[in-house]
Amino acid sequence: MAVSTNPPDDTSPPEDTTDRDFVITRTLSAPRSLVFEAWTNTKYLSQWWGPRPFTTPVCQLDLRVGGALRIVMRSVDGVDYPITGVFIEIERPERLVMTFDAAEHPAEWHDMVKPDRLQGDDNPAGIMLQFVTFEDLGDKTNLTIRTRFDTVAIRDAMLKMGMTEGWSQSLDRLDELVARMT
Repeated sequence: MAVSTNPPDDTSPPEDTTDRDFVITRTLSAPRSLVFEAWTNTKYLSQWWGPRPFTTPVCQLDLRVGGALRIVMRSVDGVDYPITGVFIEIERPERLVMTFDAAEHPAEWHDMVKPDRLQGDDNPAGIMLQFVTFEDLGDKTNLTIRTRFDTVAIRDAMLKMGMTEGWSQSLDRLDELVARMT
């Protein structure tokens, strides 16, 4: 599994929001340990990752600091959107920090992220830093996902492409899954 091992320069705690961050929060109807399991067990992650009606035919996690991840979302028309990365921090069941690299996404996707990209710019989205926190609310969990981009322009392009809607649909699917797991 080929992954980039260079995290972004700024790995400050997720509480320190920058103008390059995308943040989404959701209260899920399941205990924190179960939500953490749904994030870190490929059996469950592959069932909820990605917006409707995407599937996740590839879901590989080496859940240790320095371990690699590879998740491939597939659209209904058969286009794959691979994400690779490396786990930087794992605090079970409170927090995950990992890199996300979308360099293997289709060229058309890269053109939407950066329409004026130069030939040979194969990763205009750069390496994203993902912070996931799981706040214990008893029989519920407050989940916060914070994605830090290299630039505000990249974050804005991702938002324009539907990042909020995509994550919202994924979190709907996650909430439905953990409800069935309980």
